[in-house]
Amino acid sequence: MLDRYWWGSVSRISPEAPVPVVQLEKTSLAPGGAANVAVNIATLGAVPHLIGVVGDDDEGKYLSAALNKTNISSDLLLALKERPTTVKTRIVAHHQHVVRIDNEKTNFLTGDQEETLWLSIEKELNKSDLILISDYAKGLLSKNLLARLITKAKEYNKHVLVDPKGKDYTKYTGATLLTPNRREAIEACHFEEHQVAEDITIAGETLISELKLEALLITQGENGMTLFQKSEKPVHFQTKARAVYDVTGAGDTVIATLAVALAAGANLLQAAELSNISAGLVVEEVGTTTINQEKLLKALN
Repeated sequence: MLDRYWWGSVSRISPEAPVPVVQLEKTSLAPGGAANVAVNIATLGAVPHLIGVVGDDDEGKYLSAALNKTNISSDLLLALKERPTTVKTRIVAHHQHVVRIDNEKTNFLTGDQEETLWLSIEKELNKSDLILISDYAKGLLSKNLLARLITKAKEYNKHVLVDPKGKDYTKYTGATLLTPNRREAIEACHFEEHQVAEDITIAGETLISELKLEALLITQGENGMTLFQKSEKPVHFQTKARAVYDVTGAGDTVIATLAVALAAGANLLQAAELSNISAGLVVEEVGTTTINQEKLLKALN
């Protein structure tokens, strides 16, 4: 998807309705969704092979151009005439989001479109060190496609990391690791909020067991994140953010850092700790921001 920002300032309320009048000062575009994950991977020094769907429209071209600026190929993006490129337009004034406007279609792909996409996936699987699935529930990741991908990845002995979406996590069964936030993990277990208000251990252990995962990393905003591993005690990481200004894209940074660290040979504990530090850095900035080697090394030092 494409993240579009309209930046401005507010000095008065509209006489037409009780809403702020934003004086537009500048605009910017950035890769969003799975494309933002890919940018984080690239800025950490790895090479992402980005596969997905865009519209055959100007916004799709803008996204390709934005990706090319970070040396990410858009050749594997399937451009469809029947649907627009997903665009999130955020109006920001004085470092505060005023409103977000979404333009998208989220119906599932047709059988032929999914098969075309699968052929691209299959070609890339054996070239890659690791598979990362960034699910934004935009109609790309059907149960059938996910099952084929996870099964084939296992045949190639590749780790599969998933940033999940929705309440039905059975579609991710057999993946290596999931990275839900606290609310998502609770909903996926069909728990009531008060049942695990203070303790997410039940949710973590339930999901690992039911989905046959090797690990689960539950992010908890200002409360850090907790790593669950099969047959191991949970490990909690305190947040590293000094101040939280914007959580946009923080989940993308978490899973991208995890993926690059694991592919580079780190163990899960090391990868999770690096992800926690990365997330703390990006939430200190406004807008869709990415982590890079320089920022991460500076924080580690």
